[in-house]
Amino acid sequence: MEIQRTGFDNVEEDLLSIAYENDIPIVATNTSYFNKREEYEAHDALMCINQSTTVDAEDRFRLTPDFYFKTPEEMIDLFSDIPEAIENTLEIALRCSYKVATAEPKLPRFSGLDLDGEALEFQEQAKNGLKERLESFKVNDEKKYWDRLNSEINIIIEMGFPGYFLIVADFIKWSKKNNIPVGPGRGSGAGSLVAWALTITDLDPIRFNLIFERFLNPERISLPDFDIDFCQERRDEVISYVQDRYGEDKVAQIITFGTLQSRAVLRDVGRVLGLPYGQVDRICKLIPNNPANPTTLGEAIKGDARIRDESDQSPEVKKMLDIGLSLEGLYRNCSTHAAGLVIGDNSLQDFIPLYRDPRSSMPVTQFKMKWAEASGLVKFDFLGLKTLTVIDKTVQLIKQKTGKNIKINEISLEDKSTFDLLSSGNAIGVFQLESSGMRDVLRNMKPDCFEDIIALVALYRPGPMENIPRFIACKQGHEEPDYMHPMLEDILKETYGVIIYQEQVMQIAQVLANYSLGEADILRRAMGKKIKSEMDDQKERFVSGATDNRIETDKANYIFDLVAKFAGYGFNKSHAAAYALIAYQTAYLKAHYPEYFMTASMTMDIENTDKLSIFSNECKKMGIKILPPSVNHSLMQFDVQDNSVRYGLGAIKNASQQSMVKINDEVSKKRTI
Repeated sequence: MEIQRTGFDNVEEDLLSIAYENDIPIVATNTSYFNKREEYEAHDALMCINQSTTVDAEDRFRLTPDFYFKTPEEMIDLFSDIPEAIENTLEIALRCSYKVATAEPKLPRFSGLDLDGEALEFQEQAKNGLKERLESFKVNDEKKYWDRLNSEINIIIEMGFPGYFLIVADFIKWSKKNNIPVGPGRGSGAGSLVAWALTITDLDPIRFNLIFERFLNPERISLPDFDIDFCQERRDEVISYVQDRYGEDKVAQIITFGTLQSRAVLRDVGRVLGLPYGQVDRICKLIPNNPANPTTLGEAIKGDARIRDESDQSPEVKKMLDIGLSLEGLYRNCSTHAAGLVIGDNSLQDFIPLYRDPRSSMPVTQFKMKWAEASGLVKFDFLGLKTLTVIDKTVQLIKQKTGKNIKINEISLEDKSTFDLLSSGNAIGVFQLESSGMRDVLRNMKPDCFEDIIALVALYRPGPMENIPRFIACKQGHEEPDYMHPMLEDILKETYGVIIYQEQVMQIAQVLANYSLGEADILRRAMGKKIKSEMDDQKERFVSGATDNRIETDKANYIFDLVAKFAGYGFNKSHAAAYALIAYQTAYLKAHYPEYFMTASMTMDIENTDKLSIFSNECKKMGIKILPPSVNHSLMQFDVQDNSVRYGLGAIKNASQQSMVKINDEVSKKRTI
């Protein structure tokens, strides 16, 4: 019989009587909702926040301050009159032998195959896929491709991941077969030749010098992680396919938790304490509002004397701030991960708690991503990328209006008109390159090869941006590149001596200090984390390897320190190359089919009046006429008519969408109003 002493003791006498009369062992327990007694007020406020009430409300549920986590000594003292209750608690604890452990990944079997069958199917698909790729894309050294493919295949099989690659390749092939646009790659996965052969990615990693070990390191075993971009409008179709393919009970979305942030927690606490709204609002506005780098409540109090003055002058405000400090960072609500899905080998409810979001037909894990992966579930990211939809709509419009069938993944990457457009800074609507700062860099850099776009995607971020002037100066011949050592020229020539990519860090270690690429990936991670003990070990290893290659110790130390500095903000080249390809594709369409590209772009931002204004101005600069909305000629979306952009009915402000749909229906039936 369980008994507690937390202030609700009115039934204890009856419980003890029942236990003694029926010879039931008594067990002392301690339900706890907070760690210390003094945290009671903060927890009470949290309950009120969840119940949408105030601390002064008379009819609400209350706990007592005794629901804190008591020490063994406190429990013994609390139940000194019933010592057997404590003894029985220990007895139960001794019987509990369960140990939480990280589970092995639980991937579904691809097409019901066993491990050996998966490995054979994987090899066959990869080799057939590369054969097809090489027939379409002529290369100078096919042996290099086959050697790399066989090496990757062996590593993937040895690590036990053929099934993972087959599953990803399956839903991507299904998507492409059903004309659902898929991105050319995302993240380090674009560095895998196997992924290219299986059509998971559309970027030749050998051509662009991308490294497989950056994605899957045989010397540091971890699950591969493909992040896949899909057309924003059709992503859900792919998810439905996966549910049908593997079973609805084996597929779930992943939960995410929203936390109480500094401003929000003060507003909530101020409300439940009954403080005047104006007073709370005034204090909240003293906290800097920067969602990208939020200021904690503690930092705000420390950094702003006005908040401290409010606290000193008002006990109520001090109480609000103290409770806010206790609650900040706690979970406030739950939602679903924007992209993550898990796929299990059996029904997920057998080994992970699930819940059903009322807004979705798909179950959601009650474990957040990190815990779900620790439970053995494998995450797949299905992301919706608007730009893929823009590209697809542009291509479909061109085909509809002109009959031309543009194969966007087969366009030349050496198109002069595309580079002329980028060099002019005319990049409004171009993926990743349309910000005003980026357009300025384009005008100064004047990119003339695809590698320049890759570099720009990687460079235009806080930290690496400081290297842009030197990159441009070296590219244009105003300064001489510094390769640090002749052995590194081949690695750094593409970026004019500037270390931009994480892969360059790995290659420098490989060439200069005899690292394997797996070891070099571990070095890259150590440099990124800047853990002194790891860095000291790696520096010793690097210098030793470099001196074996007849490089002076001082020079080796200098190069290591310089590489470590750049490695702190080096960018993943595989990701930069994949996104540079999307950027190039949008620039190509804008350069060659401007009215079609602008029409598709405006359709995808049809509800964003600010973007429509920017696009309209861009059309005027390009000499593209925008035709006004017309009940006889307009569609709901923007359209290309007479080499001009026809305004869409759905973009008319303050117009009833229902009325616009009716008009559009009439237009579709070719009736003239």
